[in-house]
Order: sequence, then C-alpha cells, then structure tokens
Amino acid sequence: MLGGRIKTLRMAMNLSQMDLAHKLNVSKQSVSNWENNNILPSIEILKKLANFFSCSTDYLLEMDNRLFLNYTNLTKEQRAHIQALIDDLEKLNTKIKEDI
Repeated sequence: MLGGRIKTLRMAMNLSQMDLAHKLNVSKQSVSNWENNNILPSIEILKKLANFFSCSTDYLLEMDNRLFLNYTNLTKEQRAHIQALIDDLEKLNTKIKEDI
C-alpha cells in the first residue's frame, strides 16, 4: 500500500518521519498517518513525494514497480555510462536467475 512505499523509501534514505515532514513542509503526524494508511496524502503532496523520492506517482500507488534515476545535472556521456552499467547489471541478474 501507499503507506508502505512511503515508509520504505523514507527509510532507504535514512530519514526520520520528522526529516521527511520537514522536507515536504508538513507535520510529522501527517507522515505517520500516511505510513500507517490512516489518511492519504493530497494529490499535491503525492506529486511532491514522487519528486522527492525520484519515482513516479504510479510507483507510490503500486501501479508500477519501476524506479527512476534523476540524472538531470549529468552530461550526456555520464548518462550513457550509467545506462551501460544498468544494462550490464540487468544482464548479470538474468544470468544469475538462469543458473539457479
């Protein structure tokens, strides 16, 4: 559920609920309520969450499992290197699965 995704992403960034609340300009109680699925964030906050965590709103809503990398400030060559690394890792994962 949405709350679980928010909590997982927050914890992956080593942020407390208070830290996330501060970054989004909301109360700690709001973050706690979202993570416990007591209330849903507004559409505006959902967009802020997606932007902050570099993921899509579909990912947060569990409609899509793809994560995104924000490499806006990298050069074209640097982006190409990152894509090559991702491709190599995907090939490695496929090979590992085949060997199992």
